[in-house]
Amino acid sequence: MSDTVRILIVDDDENIRNVLTAILEEEGYVVESVDTAKKGIEKTEKSIYNLALIDVRLPDMEGIELLTKMRDTKPKMRKIIVTGYPALQNAVAAVNKGADAYVMKPFDVENILQTIKLQLKKQREEQNFTEAKVAEFIETRVKELETIEQRSAKKHF
Repeated sequence: MSDTVRILIVDDDENIRNVLTAILEEEGYVVESVDTAKKGIEKTEKSIYNLALIDVRLPDMEGIELLTKMRDTKPKMRKIIVTGYPALQNAVAAVNKGADAYVMKPFDVENILQTIKLQLKKQREEQNFTEAKVAEFIETRVKELETIEQRSAKKHF
C-alpha cells in the first residue's frame, strides 16, 4: 500500500467540506470532496480511496444507503458516517450497512483525526494479514505440488 493516504469527503455542506479538507491536508492526506452521493459513487468508481467520510443526510440519497453503493477497493476503503442527527438507530443502521465508524457533528477535530487514524491503522493491519495469508497459501500450494510431482516421478521409475 502506498504511503499516500487518499480520503474522500461526501457532504452537502460546503463549509464542512472545506474545513475537513483543510484539516486533513494539513495532516498530510490527499483529500477530494463532493456534495452528492452520485458524485461520491462516481469518484469511487474512478479512483481508490483509503477512507471516506460520508454525511448521513445527502440531497440525493441517505449516507447509509451510499455505504452499500460505493465500490469496495483493495485495500478495503474504510467508511466513516458523519452526522448531526444523533440517534441510536442511525448508528446501528450505519454499522449494519458497512460503516466502520460513526462520528457526530459538530465534531471535535482531535476526535475525528483519532477516528481516522484508528481506521487507517485497522486497514493496514487487514492488508498485512491478507498479504500474509496469500503468501502462506502460495507456500503451502507449492509444497503440495512438489509432493505430487515427487510421487509422480517415483511411479515412473
